[in-house]
Amino acid sequence: MTPRSSLRPLDVVIRIAIVGLILGTAYIHSTLGGLLFTLNAVGYLVAAAAIVIPLGLAVRFRWFVRLGLMGYAATAIVAWAVQGPYYTTAYIAKGIEIALITLLLVDFARMDGNPVNVIKSELALLTGKLGRRTATGQAGA
Repeated sequence: MTPRSSLRPLDVVIRIAIVGLILGTAYIHSTLGGLLFTLNAVGYLVAAAAIVIPLGLAVRFRWFVRLGLMGYAATAIVAWAVQGPYYTTAYIAKGIEIALITLLLVDFARMDGNPVNVIKSELALLTGKLGRRTATGQAGA
């Protein structure tokens, strides 16, 4: 499946839900105080912008933004599970992050297809470009 560039109405709803979940967990983290929580909130805000910004580079690598955001949310969940604290608001934030990961997976599948195939094709494209550069560099020597 090749990546789609046009958004259907359901895609827009999914993106709005993703941004809403991102902003929700960013807000929760921003209210907790401390540098780590503040940086986590800022990271989520940057991710929210990256998921919707219509710049060509962001659109081209939106698949990477989705994967990165899934990893970011998963890391926040694992860090909380290891360190805590275990109070009601934390459980709400982790629920939001699990819902976020789920919606990101749905968005990835709808827009880009199989993540393994996308990564393989991107790596093939990268190695092809690097191979041409190396060959060109050697020819000029």
